[in-house]
Order: sequence, then C-alpha cells, then structure tokens
Amino acid sequence: MEQYELELIAKYGEKDEELKRLWEQHLEYEKEVEKLESKPYLTPQDELNLKRIKKLKLAGKTKIQVILEKYRKMEEDQKE
Repeated sequence: MEQYELELIAKYGEKDEELKRLWEQHLEYEKEVEKLESKPYLTPQDELNLKRIKKLKLAGKTKIQVILEKYRKMEEDQKE
C-alpha cells in the first residue's frame, strides 16, 4: 500500500468499522502468508492454503481500495 493510502486508513479506520475490519484482516492474512512463505518446504496442503489466503487477501485489498477511493474523492471535494 502507498503511504497516502495508509494515511487514509489511519484517519478513517476508527470511524469506518468495515474499513477497520478489512484492514485488520489484511494484516492477518499478510502474517499468514509470510509464515507459510518462510517455511523451507511447503506441503501440498500448505501450497493450497497459501493460494487460498492470497486470494482472500487480494479480495480484501480490492474492497479496501473501493472504500479508500470514496475517502479520496471526499477529501478532494473538500479542497475545492
């Protein structure tokens, strides 16, 4: 995520429960991916799990981007 996006998450995450939940979930998925990728060898089950988590992480990130776009537009409108 870019710095500006992280700033928006920090700014609006406390007020927006969905954004907060999605962000926390994203961080949890990130930890799980790192944990699996740090293993010297992945079992077939680990590989399937890693793919599943990456798909969930990407889907969540897409939802986060949609929410952040709403806040980005809102901030741009306030500047005008």
